[in-house]
Amino acid sequence: MTEPTTGLDLYTATARRASATVIEAYSTSFGMASRLLPPGMRGDIQAVYALVRVADEIVDGPGGESGLDGAGCREVLDALEREVERAIATGFSADLVVHAFAETARRVGIGAEHTAPFFAAMRRDLDPVAFADERELRDYVYGSAEVVGLMCVRCFTAGRRLPDAEARRVARGARALGSAFQVVNFLRDLGADADGLGRAYLPGLDPAHPTDAAVGRVLDRLEGELRIARATIPSLPPEARPAVLAAHDLFAALARRIRATPADELPRRRISVPRGEKAAIVARAAVGAGIARAGLARQRAVVAEPVRGLAR
Repeated sequence: MTEPTTGLDLYTATARRASATVIEAYSTSFGMASRLLPPGMRGDIQAVYALVRVADEIVDGPGGESGLDGAGCREVLDALEREVERAIATGFSADLVVHAFAETARRVGIGAEHTAPFFAAMRRDLDPVAFADERELRDYVYGSAEVVGLMCVRCFTAGRRLPDAEARRVARGARALGSAFQVVNFLRDLGADADGLGRAYLPGLDPAHPTDAAVGRVLDRLEGELRIARATIPSLPPEARPAVLAAHDLFAALARRIRATPADELPRRRISVPRGEKAAIVARAAVGAGIARAGLARQRAVVAEPVRGLAR
């Protein structure tokens, strides 16, 4: 954003810094990938991520750890959704994360068509989850992850008019990438979701006793979604491509590691990509997506920033 000139500008800049703190605290992978974006676009993505993370934390642990029961968590989540709706309508919230999200949403065109499915999916997590069929899973994944991808596309394409066919292609890729991210996390969190939260998201896969065949079927579909998403990256604005490619490649590496792990180990191990490998993936994505064309000095700065972040 530009230098604050009014009280509201200063408040918004402060809110955006608060959102940046959330992504830095909660996600090494997304934090690294987001550093490849230009500052304004990065701030928009951080604002989206921060709101999504706060909602997720209401239903995934801290709410309960604070002493709230299920009804209490639901009340807090409902209040958050109402505050988001009000802030998008008015342009202000006393909640810094909500304010940053609403400012971004008003500017880039995020609306209730995105936020309502998201909060509905979060609300679903307040009850025991045992999806019996693919339809239940797809409905949940759309709200919890695919609409987040669509919000990110709004941030990437703000102020641009894509041809209709290109817009549909980019939206399909964003939904596929969001879905792949979500399903990767289902696989790596099998034990925690089942034992700690009472959730079984993947039909046909017993989270306590997964088989190689069942995990393989999930990975086959997931990797197909990653291929769809990868093919649409060239349709994104050039300045968004490095970050999206980095995020794609980080999760593709995670999927490969899950495939190489015996299925019966997954409930007891949370698979991750080593920090050095993450840094190398981000560096390759930066160069592969065309940052080199911006000049060698700029390339070195962009690649070095996430690598330095890993060392902290």
